[in-house]
Formats: sequence, C-alpha cells, structure tokens
Amino acid sequence: MAPVFRFGVVAAASLALMACAVGPDYRRPQPSAPAAWSAPAPHGGSAARLIGWWDRFDDPVLTRLLRAAEADSPSLAVAWANIVKARATLTSSRADALPSLTAQGSAQRSNQSGQSGQSGQTGGGSAASVGATLTGGLDAAWEIDLFGKLRRTSEAGEARLQARADDWHDARVSLAAEVADSYVQYRACRLLERAYADEARSQTDTARATATAVRAGFTSPIDGALARASAASLRSTLTGQQADCDVLVKALVALTGDDEAAMRRQLEQGAPVLPKPTAFAVDSVPAALIAQRPDLASLERELAAAGAEIGVAEADRYPSLSFSGSIARTGLGLGSLMTTWLLGPTLSLPLFDGGKRAAAVESAQASYDAQSAQYRNGLRTALKEVEQALVRLDAATRRAGDAETAAQGYRDYFDAIDRNWRAGGASLLDREEARRNALSAEIGLITVQRDQIQQWIALYKALGGGWQSEAPARAPATANGNAS
Repeated sequence: MAPVFRFGVVAAASLALMACAVGPDYRRPQPSAPAAWSAPAPHGGSAARLIGWWDRFDDPVLTRLLRAAEADSPSLAVAWANIVKARATLTSSRADALPSLTAQGSAQRSNQSGQSGQSGQTGGGSAASVGATLTGGLDAAWEIDLFGKLRRTSEAGEARLQARADDWHDARVSLAAEVADSYVQYRACRLLERAYADEARSQTDTARATATAVRAGFTSPIDGALARASAASLRSTLTGQQADCDVLVKALVALTGDDEAAMRRQLEQGAPVLPKPTAFAVDSVPAALIAQRPDLASLERELAAAGAEIGVAEADRYPSLSFSGSIARTGLGLGSLMTTWLLGPTLSLPLFDGGKRAAAVESAQASYDAQSAQYRNGLRTALKEVEQALVRLDAATRRAGDAETAAQGYRDYFDAIDRNWRAGGASLLDREEARRNALSAEIGLITVQRDQIQQWIALYKALGGGWQSEAPARAPATANGNAS
C-alpha cells in the first residue's frame, strides 16, 4: 500500500499545481469609436429590429428567393463544415486533458517439430511440440496540466468554435444581401427595358411615318435619316438592356441553385415594380455596432484564441509531468496466467533547444499582435461601411423627389412637343431632343429609386443584418431534407 499511497500523494499535489496557467489572461478589447455618426441618419425609420426585415419588403418572390438561397448555399455549407471541424478540434483538445486507457490482447499458437532417436541407430522418429500463449493487458496514461498548456489549448479551441459560428452568421447575412441586391437590380433592369422598349416602338413608328412622308416629298430626307438613326440607336440600347437583365437572372440562378427556366417563371410572377423596404432606425451610438456585426465578433474570438496560444507556447517551456501504468497477464493457458504491473510518473524537463521554444512564444505573440491589428481594421471597415451607406442613402432619398419631378416635367414637355410636331409646328430635331430628355429623366428616376433600395440593403448588411449572438448556426439541408 505504501507505493500506492505515495502515488496518490503525488497525484494530489499535481492536481493542485494544475490550477496554475502561464501566459496572459485574455481581456476583451475596448476599441475606440466616435461618439456619434458623422453621416445623417435616415428619417422616419422604424425602431423595429432588423430581424425578419426581408419579410417586411412585402414581396413574395424575394422571400422565396432568399429561402431557396439559404437552403442550398455552398458558402453556408462551407461555413457549417468549418464549425464541425472546429468542434472536432475542441473535442480532441479536451480529450488530451483526460486519462487514456487502452486494452490489448493476443492469442498465439506455436508448433515445433524435430527428429528424435538414439545415437548410432540408422532410423529415428519425429517429435512435435504444440503450445499456446495468451496475453492481455491495460495501458493507462495521463498528462498532468502543470502550467495550463492543455487548458489554454482548450480555450483557443472554444474561441475558434465561436468564431466559426460567427462566420456562418456573417455568410448568411452576406448571402441575403447579395440575393436581395441582385433581385432589386433585376426589377430595375426590367423597368429600364420596358422604358427602352416603349420608346423603341414609338420611334420605329415615327421612322416609318417619316419615311412615308419623305417618299411623298413632304419631309426632308435628312429628317428620315434622323428618324431611322434614332430608332436604330434605341433598338441597340434595348438589346444591351435585355442582355443585362439576362445576366442578372443567371446571377440569381447561381445564388439560389434553382433551374433557370423555373427561375424565369418565378420572376414573371412578381409585380413589375421595385420592392419597397421598410425604413429602420439606426442606433446613434457607433460603439453599439461592435455587438451587432458577426464578422467583428469572429475577429474578436480569433483574437482570444491567439491570446490563449501564447499561454500554450509559454507552458511548453516548462517541465511536463505525466503518469503511466500498465497491467499485463501472460501465460500458456487460462489456468496459468501471470500478472505483471507497472506504474509511475514521468517528468520531462526542457534543458536546451537552441531557442526553439522561446521563438515559439515570440511567434505566438506576433500572431496575437497581427490579429489585434486585423480586429482594429475590421472595426474601422465596419464604421466606414455604415457611414458610406448612410451618406449614399441620404443622397438617394433627397434625389428621389427631384428625379420624380424632372421625369414628369420632361414627359409633359415631350408630349407637348410631340403634338406640336404632328401638327407641323415643330421640327423632328426638336421632338428628338425632347424625347431624349424625357427618356433620360425616366431612366434617372428608376436608377435613383434602385439606388435608394440598394443603400437600404447595404445599410442593413453594414449594421449586422439583425444578427444575434445567441442565435445558433444551422446545418445545411441535403437533397432528402436531412441535416448533413
């Protein structure tokens, strides 16, 4: 009992030492942020949270596209796989701190044969010896975490698991914003296509009527050339616009994974207007952005992991202690097994390594400093994205009213010139200039309305897209609907 008692004393002392962990204790950074936004905040925004903001677009087609994209997104699948990998790494790290026990056993059968007989005799016989050997045993090992190396490794694993979950949320927010932005561009593209098509049809009719007038001698051939050139120019622009819309359809197909024919049918079901997002309020304190963006949360968790790895490298410079033991039973049969056992500690003391371990600590510190710089850069980027979205949204909002007034005024002016031209009181050149101004103003209005919605989407993404830290990441759905 004396050796066992001494072993227990040593183990108890080792457990007490395990409370010690070298390396810096991580403290969440307190980054500096301005007291208020410099750009003007949107007016009349709802105080409702960004969660479920897409549903308030009141556009069923957009809602279906968003759900389809999330259900079969390669980027979300990659993010989920990284979560699974980080979880497995953490489990492995935690297992290193626990005792391990391995069982083994073997059974062998031997056969020996040889010549037997008396000396001097010409003949003899053969003899055979048959035997069996049975072996079984248990091997145990346990590394005592004297200076917190295993604990710091687990801390790094936990932080990285949280970072990968934050990456999943960031990928989800980015995916939703990209789908919505492409959808808004598509709707605006179709509105522009319709405007060009209407003008092209009208101008083609004008060119045909002008050609008739030229042949009758009522109109100068120059007017006929101008009418034909205007019609051709509009048809060319219309063709380019149709190609742009087709490109956006293919972008939505890539984002959602849907069949292109099915995608086109789905888009045709929607109303030929731009969706109208619900305005939302922006927190006046920029520091609140830190708790709203999953990408910043991921960078902060990576910083925590880098800090823990300094402790891992530092602990590697100190002695390590482990306990190991084995029990074995060996014999020629079940009734003749003999038991042997071995139990004791192993102390490893680093004496000279040419500066390898010290360099590892320095490398870990440098990694922490680099990650700290990335976190600060991420914060500055987030603040910049919000400020820019606010500026662009404010500009688009203020431009929208003037653009609508201009479009209506130029359209009224064109209608008046067109009537005057048909009555012979205005030249075709005057009509063409009025038509170009009216079309340009209408295109400008559609563009401003599109930009306004896009900046709401950009602001939504810049503010974190309604992310909540307690919301769990979800596994992607497979083809049969089960979680992979």
